Amino acid sequence: MDMRQVEDLRAELARFVADVFASVPRRDQRTKGDCYLRGLMLDGRRKSVAAMAGRLPDGDEQNLQQFVNQSPWDPVPVRRRIAERMVPLIGPDAWVIDDVSFPKDGRMSVGASHQYCGALGKQANCQVAVSVHAVTDAASVPVQWRLFLPKEWDRDTERRRAAGVPQGVGHREKWRLALDMLDELAGWGLTPPLVVADAGYGQNADFRAAVADRGIPFVVGVRADLAVQPYEAQPTAPAWSGNGRRPQPRYRQPAASVGEFAAGPGLSQFTEVTWREGSRGPMTSRFRALRVRPAGRRSRQIAHAAATAGQTQWDGVLPDVWLLAEWPDGEDGPTRFWLSDLPEDVPLADLVRLAKIRWRIEHDYRELKHGLGLDHFEGRSWNGWHHHATLVTAAHAFLTEQRLSPKAGTPASPSTRSSTLSRTC
Repeated sequence: MDMRQVEDLRAELARFVADVFASVPRRDQRTKGDCYLRGLMLDGRRKSVAAMAGRLPDGDEQNLQQFVNQSPWDPVPVRRRIAERMVPLIGPDAWVIDDVSFPKDGRMSVGASHQYCGALGKQANCQVAVSVHAVTDAASVPVQWRLFLPKEWDRDTERRRAAGVPQGVGHREKWRLALDMLDELAGWGLTPPLVVADAGYGQNADFRAAVADRGIPFVVGVRADLAVQPYEAQPTAPAWSGNGRRPQPRYRQPAASVGEFAAGPGLSQFTEVTWREGSRGPMTSRFRALRVRPAGRRSRQIAHAAATAGQTQWDGVLPDVWLLAEWPDGEDGPTRFWLSDLPEDVPLADLVRLAKIRWRIEHDYRELKHGLGLDHFEGRSWNGWHHHATLVTAAHAFLTEQRLSPKAGTPASPSTRSSTLSRTC
């Protein structure tokens, strides 16, 4: 957005800031928040504090640095108000869980470690954050964040002290961070109609079980090597001699991988489905959905524990779910797979659309990073990172509101046409 567009939105932005930053106690801090958001939205390659202050007529680098890095305002109530405001507006079809990485040159930025960096597609020094997004095909917005701390940060007292990592905060697996966010959002009165996640989360049987235990349906990616039993397979218990522990029921046939299982009957069992209109035309591929029972040691342990908790004897039957497989043109077999516990009567087209709805958060990440400078933060502290991520989320939410407004695109209320948000729709 250019300066004229930003100035045209000043009154609406002021109302937005007054609502979303109402928990910030001091008026001068709220004023700095308004200034920071304008800096994020204004055109410019870099959204560091120095660069933003230089573009804004009321920009004061020292004040903005203090506001984002040292000021003690709590970002959690701000994120809560953003979520409370945006979830009803968007009316999400799903909440998408994902993570995003930020390459770093040094080791002192909070959470920085040599780990897999999705932004670079390889192992590299970076930060990683887990996010939850409220999503439809038309709009989406992040509603919660967690910064991932690698294990090495638990024992590195020097870096923890320098970055201001709070006492009691330490390494926690990404899938557990995702569940923590779902629980916090539920405490705010916000629950998802459905959770969608990629194989980094869906491959984990504990994650799938925990989402289901919360009463939330899921559609999650899995790898081709995930083991499953056919829906119709039945376990049998070996004969018991009467001595020792009674043997547990077992499936006689070995489990198959989802890749082998889905491809077995061949391409004739796959149906062509169009799930949305892309910028270059209909998005279409071939899919097959069938009922399976996720197998493997951990799946059996979870099912057995659930039966024990219900004070029943486990019959050995593994819970059944949908397996959705995609076989694109030009491939020798299926290449992508999802599991879902949606009802058995869900139409294939709906299952496909929900599995594919993750495209919206890639759209979010492009806008958050390239348009609004999520990865341009140059501070190193815990508070600074969380303040910056919250402010970027606020800017994204405000622009999303503008785009969804009936007035969007008019001279008096410019849309985000000049940003990545609209160019990639």
